This record gives sequence, structure tokens and C-alpha cells, in this order.
Amino acid sequence: MLTRRLFSKAAALAAISMLAGVSIAPLAALADTPIKFTLDWKFEGPSAGFLLALDKGYFKAEGLDVTIDSGNGSVEAIPRVATGAYQMGFGDINSVMKFLDEDPSQKVTAVYMVYERPTFSVVGRKSLGVTEDPKSLQGKKLGAPPPDGAFAQWNAFKQVAKIDDSKITIQSIGFPVREPMLAKGDVDAVFGFAFSVILNLKAQGIADDDIATILMAEHGLNLYGNAVLVNTDFAAKNPQAVKGFLKALAKGFADAVKNPEEGVAAVLKRNETLNPDIELQRLTMANSMNIKTPYVTENGMGGVDPLRLAASMETLKISIGLKGNVKAEQVFDASYLPPKEERMLP
Repeated sequence: MLTRRLFSKAAALAAISMLAGVSIAPLAALADTPIKFTLDWKFEGPSAGFLLALDKGYFKAEGLDVTIDSGNGSVEAIPRVATGAYQMGFGDINSVMKFLDEDPSQKVTAVYMVYERPTFSVVGRKSLGVTEDPKSLQGKKLGAPPPDGAFAQWNAFKQVAKIDDSKITIQSIGFPVREPMLAKGDVDAVFGFAFSVILNLKAQGIADDDIATILMAEHGLNLYGNAVLVNTDFAAKNPQAVKGFLKALAKGFADAVKNPEEGVAAVLKRNETLNPDIELQRLTMANSMNIKTPYVTENGMGGVDPLRLAASMETLKISIGLKGNVKAEQVFDASYLPPKEERMLP
């Protein structure tokens, strides 16, 4: 009887809907797929592409209900995604390699390269004898926060850049005092992410023409940087959701490159205490140094060169002690990428 009554009610509802000229879709079909996404760091200029995709409805148009949270570092984002606490996130692909090298069963992989060139750098002051030539570091005192991602690459970088470190002094320093110590001349150069160190130095009163930036990627360290990560269990169950996310994200980053002021406005909505001029500079620097690179201009954003990725894993055996327990195809899955024409930047 219960089944018959339910059927009768369903039939009546269908008849009413037909008379009204509307159709009733199953509730499941109307529900957007929820995705929790973690950034690598705070809401700052370089996160504009993610936020524009959210604010302009690009994720929504792909049937996704996306929430974006700030992070506490590009390394911490990895276990957040691997455990499923977040379905997707933004983190350093080199750290993903290390993470999977230690335990290949972890449920995380990269699916969309954002920093085609990493932000790893050594930044010094010309008045202290440091130039854009890596060999100018010889005989100098360098400040290095121990957990810094750029400092982690020092062993490999000094080899490829042919730096004689026999007379280089490495001083362990904390992040809060890194730029103040360089500004005071207590060290000659420091390790860090270029767009962070440079702007922090300027905030300390150091003039542009006194800042010397050595980007490791421009001097032989052919690594990749931060990428979009996905929990592999989630991706296997929701492949269209992952594809839709990346399609929407490509539009968001294209907008952030075309109109960085609009991107900064999206960032400031999340943190009104930020200086808009500084964040505009930070976003512009990230766009030019790390995002819209010559490779991306030719091939579109998001993809990687498989041979280069494999070669970078050999480099990481030197810099961070990679043991070779993971293969390149476990680290990056290109199957979710939109077509090249949808990933071109203006």
C-alpha cells in the first residue's frame, strides 16, 4: 500500500508539473559538487586567479560549489589534500615528489602547473657586492631560514651554477628577521621566494636599484614550482568535477593576467588590511616571473614537459635526497587538463 501511495503521489506531482509547463529534475542533479580548496599561503596578490574564478562564477558554471581557504605553506597543503580534508589544493610539486617518494601510497597528485618557473631565489644588495651573477655570492654571508623552499635547493643550485661555496658563510635566520637583517647589512643576501623578499625589502626602505635578484630557474635549476593538487580518490570518483575546476581556473588566471587590478580587488575582499599597491606589484611579479613564462606563452598554462619533469626528479636527488621511489607519472596527471586553446594566457 505504501508503495502504491508513493507512486500515486509521484504521478500526481508529475501531472501538475506538466500542466504548469515545467519539469522536475532529481535533487541530486541540481546539487553542485562541493570542492574544498586550500591555498598555499595567505590571501595575497598571486592567489588572484583562484579568487576570480570563484567570484566571477566560473566554478559555478561548471556545476561546482567551491570554497577557498588560506594556507600555512606550500608543504602543508600536501597532507591536507592527501588525507581528503581538502579535495584540491595548491602546493609545491617538488615537495609532492618528496612526499610520494617517502610513501608512494599517499592519495595526492598534481594536475595543473601554475608556477611554470619556481619562485626560488637568492636576493642580495648591490651595495654589498651581490649582483644577478650567482658567482657574486662567493665569499659572502647568506641568511637562510632552515625550512625555506629556496634554501632546500642550495646543494643542487650551487652545482649547476658552478658556485664555489668554500668561502660562503650560511647563517641560519628566522623568517621574521630575514629582510630586516639584509636591510641592515647583517647578511649580504638571503634565500626566499622572489616576490616576497623583494617587496619586503622595499618595505624596509631598500631602493629598487640596490636589490639584486638571482632566480635559480634562470641559472640552471630547471625545476617546476607550485601546482594544483587533487586527492586521487576524489579525482577517480569525480573526473568531470576536476576537469571543470581546471577549465574554470584557466579563465580565472587569464583574467588575473589581463586585468591584475581586478585580481587584486578580489584579494582585498578577503583581507582589507593589505596594501593594494604592494599586492598589485606582487601579482605582476608572479605573472611575469612564474606564471606567464615563455613556455606558457607558447604551450598554454597548466601542462608540463614530461622529460623536464623527469629530469627535475634527478636534480631533487641532489637537493632534497629523493630516493627514486616515485615516477613522474605519479607526480603529475595531465588527463584532466582542458584543451590547449582554453589554457592560453592573454
